[in-house]
Amino acid sequence: MVAKQKILIVDDDNNIAELISLYLTKECYDCKIVNDGEEAIRENDVFQPNLILLDLMLPGMDGYQVCREIRQKSNVPIIMLSAKGEIFDKVLGLELGADDYIIKPFDAKELVARVKAVLRRFQPAASTSADVSKTSGKCVEYPDLIINLTNYSVIYRGESVDMPPKELELLYFLASSPNQVFTREQLLDHIWGYEYIGDTRTVDVHIKRLREKIKDHRTWSISTVWGIGYKFEVKS
Repeated sequence: MVAKQKILIVDDDNNIAELISLYLTKECYDCKIVNDGEEAIRENDVFQPNLILLDLMLPGMDGYQVCREIRQKSNVPIIMLSAKGEIFDKVLGLELGADDYIIKPFDAKELVARVKAVLRRFQPAASTSADVSKTSGKCVEYPDLIINLTNYSVIYRGESVDMPPKELELLYFLASSPNQVFTREQLLDHIWGYEYIGDTRTVDVHIKRLREKIKDHRTWSISTVWGIGYKFEVKS
């Protein structure tokens, strides 16, 4: 029997949390509700969720702080929930490591769809052998860099690099088509689908985070094509 995927719901409004739990439970997810940031951090270690739904306006430690703390030790997908719809708030959430951002009030069906979409992007494979990853066509290699989409891992200069699913998918997508230029809109469409159409700063934020973790190599780099977008440049 396949184990249910676990969702940690972090919201100080218990009515909203219970409603979210109801919809997700109907979709066969195992849900746990907590009402403050400190408890969310503890339960991330104990409950070990497959995804966290994180409200920003929490008593004491707010959602931004919770996200920052969790990202220091875990790559669990995080979807932020907030009544704040300003671009600044979205960008800040993404910079801290969130994988998605949903504005309240939201439609329950959209929430469920977003949860499913994020979980689909972060499905580690049971096998992590090099042979399996290569034959499946989900691994690209360059000098000092291995990006494996089969088990969602990145090895840079011999060391494992932690990154959220969408960062890894963006890096893999670019590296899979070396020297091909992609517009921000194309990257949004491929990596985020309908979720962030038009919000091109989402791509810029993720590229910035990738560059902080993966520095330019003498034979390759993540390059900006001014006025157009980005490419994974392989140097001869």
